[in-house]
Amino acid sequence: MQIKAAVIRSKGGPFIVEDVELDEPRDDEILVKVVAAGMCHSDLNTRDQNYPPKPPVVVGHEGAGVVEAVGRKVSAVKPGDRVVLTYNSCEQCFSCQAGKPWACEKLFELHFGGYAPDGRMTIRDRSGPIASGYFGQSSFATYALAYENNCVKVPAGAPLELAGPLGCGIQTGAGAVLNALQPPAGETIVIFGAGSVGLSAVMGAVIAGAGQIIAVDVKPGRLELAGQLGATAVVNAATSDPLDELKRLTGGGVRYVLEASGAPRSLGCGIKLLKTGGMLGLVGAPPIGTEIPLDVNFMIFNRTIRGIVQGYSDRHTFIPRLLELHRAGRFPFDKLIRHYDFKDINQAALDSDSGVTIKPVLRME
Repeated sequence: MQIKAAVIRSKGGPFIVEDVELDEPRDDEILVKVVAAGMCHSDLNTRDQNYPPKPPVVVGHEGAGVVEAVGRKVSAVKPGDRVVLTYNSCEQCFSCQAGKPWACEKLFELHFGGYAPDGRMTIRDRSGPIASGYFGQSSFATYALAYENNCVKVPAGAPLELAGPLGCGIQTGAGAVLNALQPPAGETIVIFGAGSVGLSAVMGAVIAGAGQIIAVDVKPGRLELAGQLGATAVVNAATSDPLDELKRLTGGGVRYVLEASGAPRSLGCGIKLLKTGGMLGLVGAPPIGTEIPLDVNFMIFNRTIRGIVQGYSDRHTFIPRLLELHRAGRFPFDKLIRHYDFKDINQAALDSDSGVTIKPVLRME
C-alpha cells in the first residue's frame, strides 16, 4: 500500500517526507494508522549514523495510532483498537522466556537491524528496499507495521497525540527509577540529564517517594522544569563543578544515580558520586564505541553500574500504568511535549537538537 514516510537518505539528514510502498500485514503483523509519533534521541543518532541502520532508512519508534488491519495469527488486538507502539523482542530467548523482554538477546538487531524479524525490508520505493522495521515499527510514517508483543492496547479515551513517547523515552526514564533502581522511599537520587528521559525519571522518583531528587543539566530552562516536576535541587554543570556541588548537597555522595545525558563526563562524575553499595543506572546513549576510564578498586567496594534499556518495562502493564498516573495528575508528562505537523519534521529535529523542545511529537494529520 502507498503511504507517506520520512526517509533519511544521507548521513545527517534531512528527513524527506515522500510517497513509498509499505507491505500488507503478514500473518503475525499489525497494520497501524499512525496518529502521532514522538521523536527520540535514538532516531537522531541513526540519522547522524552514530547508530545503524544505514540510509535510506525510515526511523520512528514512539508511534501511537489505531489498528487498521491484522494478520490471521493476531488475536491480542483488532481493527479499531487504539494502541501505543513500543520496543520489539524475539519472545524466544532465555530473557524473553524468563519474562524480561527488555533484556532480549536480539534486542539490538530487532531495533537497529533495518529489517523485519523475518529479514525483509517492509518499505520500498522505485529504487528498491528502504531500511525499515525500526524498533519493530518505523513510525515516522502515516502507517506502520507492528507485532503483538510491541503493540500495547490502551483505553478508548487515551490521548494518542500524547501517548506515543510512552513507548520509549518516557517509559525508559520512569521505569529506570521505578523498575530498575527502585530507590526506597526517602532515599536521595541524582539524575544527570534533564531531557525527556531524565525528566521522566524525576517524575518517577516523585512517585517512588524519594526524599531528595537532584537534577543535573547545562540548560537553565530544563533545570527550571525539573524543579516544577519535583526535583528538590538542581545543578547547572555549565556554571559549577558538578561533582563538588553534588557532594556538598548530598553530604559526600549517594546510593542512587541515573545517567541520562549520554555525556561521558557525566557518567564519570556519577560513578565518583556513588557511596559504597551504591548503584548507577545507565540509560544515556553516546556514539557506539564510547569508553571511559574506570577505577577498578573503587568499583570493587560493592558499587554497581547497571545498563537499563526500556526502563525494565513490562510494556503491556507499565504503559497503561503511566497513562493512569497521568490521568490522576501524578505523572504530568504532557509538560515535556510540543507538537509538530508531520511536514515540519526537520524543524522538530532542529528544535530537539538545540534543546528548544524536550520531546517533539509529530502529528501525521
